[in-house]
Amino acid sequence: MFTGIIQAVGHIIEISPKGEDVSLQINCSQLEMEDVVIGDSIAVNGVCLTAVRFGGKDLSQPYFVAHVSKETLDCTVGLDSLKPINLEKALRLNDRLGGHLVSGHVDGVGQVVKFEAVGDCWLLAIRAPHELSKYIATKGSVAVDGVSLTVNTVDHDTFTMNLIPHTIENTTLQHLGIGSRVNLEVDQIARYVERMAQWGAEAANESA
Repeated sequence: MFTGIIQAVGHIIEISPKGEDVSLQINCSQLEMEDVVIGDSIAVNGVCLTAVRFGGKDLSQPYFVAHVSKETLDCTVGLDSLKPINLEKALRLNDRLGGHLVSGHVDGVGQVVKFEAVGDCWLLAIRAPHELSKYIATKGSVAVDGVSLTVNTVDHDTFTMNLIPHTIENTTLQHLGIGSRVNLEVDQIARYVERMAQWGAEAANESA
């Protein structure tokens, strides 16, 4: 589990094909890694990946290696090119929950339709896949490339958020533009509420 509070921005520095999968070498020099061991989870642009190897510490350019399956590559963006990425270590039970509960299992890919400065902040508007729109609510939470954000408005499949300067300066969202594609993870509570409603309807039909 994660919180959507980005701890560092890293870079994908090497992509090695492994059949239909890939192995990523990710520079994590800005991320505190002393408490991370092989097998731990790290969110990379909102995608939960497992650290399978470490290296580069003697060169002051520490990195970790993660194996990414074809299924994950097909369902996400940002893991197939040498570019900056948002990093967050897995949540510990005694950590503050500053954002919201994020699983690192991307639900779909959205597209930026507006990104413009409004005073000191930035207005970000994203068009979500139609099947995800029902889970996105005003004042609810959504993870965009792993960043926990609060939804301001919803209009059909498009929703908007306000990004404060701190978010812009400390995440890769500063590099977005119209047409950019982003990983989206909706609030888990919304999915559980839907499932409970479905279960209730199924139970009612069975007893009718």
